[in-house]
Amino acid sequence: MNLAKMMKQAQQMQADMQRAQETLAQKTVEASVAGGKVLVTATGAGDIVNIKIDPAVVDPSDVSLLEDLILSAVQQALAKGREIATSEMGKVTGGMGLPGGFGL
Repeated sequence: MNLAKMMKQAQQMQADMQRAQETLAQKTVEASVAGGKVLVTATGAGDIVNIKIDPAVVDPSDVSLLEDLILSAVQQALAKGREIATSEMGKVTGGMGLPGGFGL
């Protein structure tokens, strides 16, 4: 394979990865905890875009519970986003072991 052809393929892959990243930024996932009382929405690019909290879980005497619920929902949403990112970027890289999503 000649160098010019390899460079062209690399440029095409870079363009494909850029399009995939743009697509990931538009895809959203949701995660909920406590039976849906805390709901977090994230993008496939790793951005948290929304948090909904049912007032029933807001107890001023137990703030740590609310903190734990939010943390758990955020972690789950980000994990789902990473799964989508890995899948989408895998389509572009063809299993070459290149990282996908979050910070590419």
